[in-house]
Amino acid sequence: MPGHDHSLTRLRIALTVFFALDGFVFAGWVVRIPAIKEQTNASASALGLALLGVSAGAVVTMTLTGRLCRRYGNHRVTVVCAVLLSLSVALPPLTGSVLALGLVLLLFGAAYGSINVAFNSAAVDLVAALRRPIMPTFHAAFSLGGMLGAGLGGLVAGFLSPTRHLLLLTAVGLLVTAAAGPALLRHEPPVPPGRERAQGSAPRRLDGRTRALVLVFGLIAGCTAYGEGALADWGALHLEQDLDASSGAAALGYSCFALAMTVGRLTGTTLLERLGQTRTVVAGGTTAAAGMLLGSLAPSLWAALLGYAVTGIGLANLFPVAVERAGALAGPGGVATASTLGYGGMLLGPPAIGFMADWFTLPTALTSVAVLAAVAAAVGALVGRRTRRPGDRPGPPAPDGVREPEPPGESRTPSR
Repeated sequence: MPGHDHSLTRLRIALTVFFALDGFVFAGWVVRIPAIKEQTNASASALGLALLGVSAGAVVTMTLTGRLCRRYGNHRVTVVCAVLLSLSVALPPLTGSVLALGLVLLLFGAAYGSINVAFNSAAVDLVAALRRPIMPTFHAAFSLGGMLGAGLGGLVAGFLSPTRHLLLLTAVGLLVTAAAGPALLRHEPPVPPGRERAQGSAPRRLDGRTRALVLVFGLIAGCTAYGEGALADWGALHLEQDLDASSGAAALGYSCFALAMTVGRLTGTTLLERLGQTRTVVAGGTTAAAGMLLGSLAPSLWAALLGYAVTGIGLANLFPVAVERAGALAGPGGVATASTLGYGGMLLGPPAIGFMADWFTLPTALTSVAVLAAVAAAVGALVGRRTRRPGDRPGPPAPDGVREPEPPGESRTPSR
């Protein structure tokens, strides 16, 4: 019905705003980390331990958030977590010690991880209701929000203290939540076609096959996030240290990667409609592997920058596809599992690269990104082949003809 279509469009816009807000707030915090380090007189190792609070808080609360989404609804949890994220980002510059910084970052990380599970779960429901693979567009909004937050943060860093800057982020976050939140709260999560909403019933247990598939999609998410974390922390150093790039030119490395990833996500829906999910994962993982081999082993700066950009395009849609499939199979719990494994990859990437760089060289260590991208491609191909049923016809919009069975033990739509 036309009215129903308009309602889903408004819901899509509201969710897109929350994805962009998440990236904007997080990037705004990241660009002030050097100033916070100076303020707390933290050593590099002490700061590293404090920053682990963000990831630790996120990982610990993701599974809990999946349960909260089932009980209270994805939309309500998204709005509450947006408020908590906006408030908690103002806390780091108010601390005077590394210990206090680590504690407030636990809270910030918890809010950040929770909102990611909540709005990804809401997006999974909307994707199913629209019957279009639009998940990459939400993640593109996150990337665009991050680029905007980092850019504005760099501009104001010269004349705004960290306290005023992050308080400004709090104000922006609360205003955006007040504007977009009612659109979420007014709409019940859409019920995918052919499925009735469960009322007051607890989710049944998933069978072993479904749980295994969720873990597999989480593995793909982890391989993707490993590459993102590695390039964010080590990409510029490789260009400066191994290719004699200036600091300004080295900074272009991650910018090329992030911009290419954003472009890849903006075109992800078209790609998924034409290729299907399995072929998109295989093509993306293969492209990323080739790009990272170029980026890590190229003898010149411009060839390495090209490799970073190709890697960004290849990795762009792997995480959105993995999270969407995990959510389609197991609801908010599936999103939480895939997101947790993804965060595990992002946690593992930077220190693993550091150890391998000490044992071998940094360019050799960065080839591990290519190896894991190839693993993601191989796993995606294997899952697509194993889950295809006799009589299924390859082609979009299903993932190469793969029609996953509904999760036998859990409804995607939270019970009321």
